[in-house]
Amino acid sequence: MSLYYPLTSIQNVKNVNKHAIMDLIRFTPGGISRDEIARRMALSRAAVTTIVNDLLAIQIIREADSISARYGRPPIVLEINPIFGHVAGLDFGATHLSIFLADLSARILDETEIELDITRGPETCLAEADRLLHERLTKVNLDLQNILAIGVGVPGPIVTEAGMVLSPPLMPGWDQYPIRDDLEKRWGCPVSLNNDAELGALGEWAAGAGRGEGNLAYIKVGTGIGAGLLLNGQIYRGVTGSAGEIGHLTIDEDGPVCTCGNHGCLEAIAGGRAIAFQAQEAIRKGKRTQMAAIQPVESISVREVAAAARRGDLLAQQILAKAGTHIGIAIAGLINLFNPGMIVVGGGVARTGDLLLEPMRQAVQTRSLPASTRVVRITTAMLGRRSSGMGAVIQALTIALHQVTDRKEVRSTKATHSKSLVTQ
Repeated sequence: MSLYYPLTSIQNVKNVNKHAIMDLIRFTPGGISRDEIARRMALSRAAVTTIVNDLLAIQIIREADSISARYGRPPIVLEINPIFGHVAGLDFGATHLSIFLADLSARILDETEIELDITRGPETCLAEADRLLHERLTKVNLDLQNILAIGVGVPGPIVTEAGMVLSPPLMPGWDQYPIRDDLEKRWGCPVSLNNDAELGALGEWAAGAGRGEGNLAYIKVGTGIGAGLLLNGQIYRGVTGSAGEIGHLTIDEDGPVCTCGNHGCLEAIAGGRAIAFQAQEAIRKGKRTQMAAIQPVESISVREVAAAARRGDLLAQQILAKAGTHIGIAIAGLINLFNPGMIVVGGGVARTGDLLLEPMRQAVQTRSLPASTRVVRITTAMLGRRSSGMGAVIQALTIALHQVTDRKEVRSTKATHSKSLVTQ
């Protein structure tokens, strides 16, 4: 949690402690007791009781019996009140849109994914997102009045304060479009706009392979390639919010032209589109492969390459192995710079498994400093394609829970709309 309160009074110290206690409650599986909160926070039991009573009064938390007690009466623990309200998470990819609806305990009530071409532009894509969100809400007997906050991920560099993307290579027509303002007007609740890889890191940290890891990098390998960085338990966004654009590191200065305009970017060599193009070109040159049966050749996507590789197609395996090596070279540089404890590889292309991961690991071993490679773990995303969508849910929960924490009264039926957003 970002400590955004100036420490100028006892009341402000109490507010900071209240938000810290809220995070302890929400991120402790099975709930947490008052005594444990006091121990972890180094606070008196009386101070904890005062804050907890405030949170109980607004009904954002509730008491429950611990499920971990083996003997005697179970201790009373505190947990988020799941029925207090709901949040939504949206994940825009280059070719898809996913929507998740969740209660305040992060339990997913409904999720769906549709094909959506991000190059159709913001007006068309956001209108489709609006339509689909209303459709899913109706399915679970909810409406926008029940939604406290919404997290949104997009595959482009974010200007956080402005709530828009800046010169996004995969999103032509979206440059500086007021995405967050548009969606807040449509939906009437706080909206957080984040990069999809950044949300992937948050999702895997909160609910996937990265649980308990304070320093991790999430590498999303799909149509494009991006990185989300979690450093010392905080998402690192950079000065403007566009950190993690690993896909635009130059791997070969004489390489193919990238969507960003430069030559030889990692994304232009090892992204989903690049992998598909390499297969198409090999077929045009008469190389032997099962994929030659797919017509027209231009219709071959990274999915067909991955499927052929799993069936033992040598050309497809060679293309994926080369992509894995290039991605591993970039990850080695990231490891040398940031020394993370874990690398989580996600996105659609990562589902090819060891065909991509093994050459990636070998490149990391060869090119990273021994002091870093000795401790880093490289694994696939436990949440699969859901990593960024779950991260969007976690981000929405952060906004909703911390805004409610600031209230003095019992909740009304509609969440108060505030521009002062607390971000993880």
